[in-house]
Parts: sequence; structure tokens; C-alpha cells
Amino acid sequence: DVVLAIGNPFGVGQSVSMGIVSALGRSNVGEGEGQYFIQTDAAINPGNSGGALVNAAGQLVGVNSAIFTKSGGSLGIGFAIPANAVRTVVDGVLTTGRVVKPWLGLEGQDFTPALAEQLKVGLASGVVVTAVVPGSPAARAGLQAGDVVTALAGAKIDSMSALRGRLAQTPVGSTVS
Repeated sequence: DVVLAIGNPFGVGQSVSMGIVSALGRSNVGEGEGQYFIQTDAAINPGNSGGALVNAAGQLVGVNSAIFTKSGGSLGIGFAIPANAVRTVVDGVLTTGRVVKPWLGLEGQDFTPALAEQLKVGLASGVVVTAVVPGSPAARAGLQAGDVVTALAGAKIDSMSALRGRLAQTPVGSTVS
């Protein structure tokens, strides 16, 4: 999809750059646990953080947040926080007066093809639950150590970072399958 990155790069004034969405669900880009970024080649430079990433219809799809750089400037790999994740945080602040993030109450590890082969299970990916916090939403839902999470609210889960990212876009207090 074509997107526009809006911001104030290097403090030179309001600016707009155009690019495409290169990927969804990027994680491990050095911006904290649980992030699940939109990757774009629209120029995002220092100063663009907090600016809008909009689609061709003018709809907000993300908030410019980070870049991959070796020099301090844009190399054509920028990242935006998905608008749904931002909405979840904003709604929590408006409702409670503070930042509240969704929480399942479980620990897990990536379920790899090698682990599936070792356990003789016909799954290729997901998250193996390694521990469940007593009284947590995961515990109330009946999850136990050894279970494998393969989807959250219909979205495929293939890693812990994917689980954290999808969870970050889930409204606090909602019920998901």
C-alpha cells in the first residue's frame, strides 16, 4: 500500500514523504518489548517520530516511531506503531487516567519446527506456554504450561513477539479467542 509519512525531519519544518508499506508485524527493531511495527520505505528521519503515517485514502494507519540507521539519517527502512496499538493505549488513558496495557499473564517461547519434530507434534509455529501466572486472564481461560498458542482473535501467532504485538492492539478488558 502507498503511504505518506508526515513529520518535521531534522527540525526543518513540516514535511511529507511517500513510500510503500514494506512489511507488517516487524519486531526486534530495538524499540522495546512488545512492539509490532509497520515497516515502510517512506523517509522517516529524526524529527518525524510522532508524525502520522497515512494511507492513500488519508486514513491514519500508524505513528512514525523509529528508523534503521547506521549514520543517523534515513536509509529507507522506517517503522511506525500501528494505529490500532496507539488507539488501545489512548483509550486506556482516557478511561483510567493512566497507561494500561493488555496482559495475558503467561510466559512462553517460540514453537519452532525443530521443537515440533522433537515433541512429535504436527504444528510448525506458535508459542509454547512455559508458565501461567495464577489468577491471570490466561489462567482463568484454562491455559497451562505445555499448551501452544497458534492464534489470537483469529490472527496467526508464530512467535512471542507476534503474540505481544497482537496483544498490544487488543483493547484492555476485551475477551479474545
